[in-house]
Amino acid sequence: MQILGIIPARFGSSRFPGKPLELILGKSMIQRVYEQVQQASLVSEVYVATDDERIEAHVHDFGGKVVMTLPSHTSGTERCHEATERIGGTFDAVINIQGDEPFIVPSQIDELVTVLMKPDVSIATLVKRIDDEEVLLNPNKVKVVLDRNNKAMYFSRSPIPFLRDGKITEWLLKHDYYKHIGIYGYKTQVLRDIVHLEHSALERAESLEQLRWLESGIHIHCGITKHESPSVDTPEDLREIELTYKDKA
Repeated sequence: MQILGIIPARFGSSRFPGKPLELILGKSMIQRVYEQVQQASLVSEVYVATDDERIEAHVHDFGGKVVMTLPSHTSGTERCHEATERIGGTFDAVINIQGDEPFIVPSQIDELVTVLMKPDVSIATLVKRIDDEEVLLNPNKVKVVLDRNNKAMYFSRSPIPFLRDGKITEWLLKHDYYKHIGIYGYKTQVLRDIVHLEHSALERAESLEQLRWLESGIHIHCGITKHESPSVDTPEDLREIELTYKDKA
């Protein structure tokens, strides 16, 4: 299969403007993400998709591939779709890699591609077992319930399922809970289809676009990973990552 890896990157961010160009141990964040994705053995080509000429110029400077997209997109999925159409080619599937995880593990990307390559899979993503009560209760950490075939039944900002018997402090001892890892893979035709779906009630309630796909009857297959890389949402996150990776970069 021909797999296209796309890294959506916006300059404008309410919490951290210019984030993709911030330096992390001597390299910009977007360059670090790009180089990590290049190390994934199952990704055929890698592009940055941006709406900003400064990011475009910077990607060219470090020798990367970049495609300009409209500034009006409301999600990485929409930006990936436009980028895929502009790039052209005969890619079987597209991987949407978050541009704020500078040390994403390349083998984790390959894990996702392996799930996506199965003939009955339209959309794939990754989940990780939760072992921290703070993560379970944090509404910014999205949880997912799986069926017996590891297809997503529902995503929520609430801890799901609710355990009727037992204190919430004991839930992780009594049931397996999973956190959503925000990387997606789409078969190319499915990506073309889902960007035309109308926003759904559940999506608006939880502010999670993947619920639109589930409400439309599209299955999301989940790979269970042991890897998780930190993301940069604020300048404080960036400083913490520099301390964590200063001996590894």
